[in-house]
Amino acid sequence: MANTLPTEKWGLKESADWWSAGQTAHQQIYGAATEMMLDLAGVQAGSRVLDVAAGTGDQTLMAARRVGPTGNVLATDDSASMLKVAADAARNEGLTNVETRVMNAENLVLDADSFDAVICRNALMLFSNPAQALAEMRRVLKPGSKLGVMVFSAAQRNPHHGLPFAIIRRLGNIPRPALGEPGMYALGDPGVLEDVYSRAGFLNVSAHAVPIQRRLPSAADLFEV
Repeated sequence: MANTLPTEKWGLKESADWWSAGQTAHQQIYGAATEMMLDLAGVQAGSRVLDVAAGTGDQTLMAARRVGPTGNVLATDDSASMLKVAADAARNEGLTNVETRVMNAENLVLDADSFDAVICRNALMLFSNPAQALAEMRRVLKPGSKLGVMVFSAAQRNPHHGLPFAIIRRLGNIPRPALGEPGMYALGDPGVLEDVYSRAGFLNVSAHAVPIQRRLPSAADLFEV
């Protein structure tokens, strides 16, 4: 990833333990927005769901609870260590309808028209070619089925990360990512996400802004999630 800040933990295999330790906080922060994503993707009892770039699988487990014993969730990611955290969490919860598989989002080795829903949380903006990844997700969706993704809005609407990153860039003389380069806010400006969807062949695309609230026990904890 070009111009990656040293404080960013996205996609690093050695960060699996960090993500695992923060799962409770991530659930509090992103839980409501994730439920909305699952609603928009049409995840329901009996669904076969693909979770792309699942990471440590918070949203994987949420989807697995929804689909129940008659459905199943395939969690994919290019980090085997993160998927192990997801698999362990599913096993500890007694969820037998979760499968994990190492796979690149831009080249899904899966049959066409094979999933009732596809989800992707907080990862699409980090892909080198998000339109290609979306086209792959569209390919594996059954006709008439839906895809739901979550991405971060523009930096000015995300001060929790945006302000520290801006300070680091200024002090380190680090340029902002060029237009089209992957990054946390790459798809956050108005119309950008919808344009990527359209280039991937999707129709009837809608975007929803969802406010996120962070409630943490201390100021120190604020810098860990």
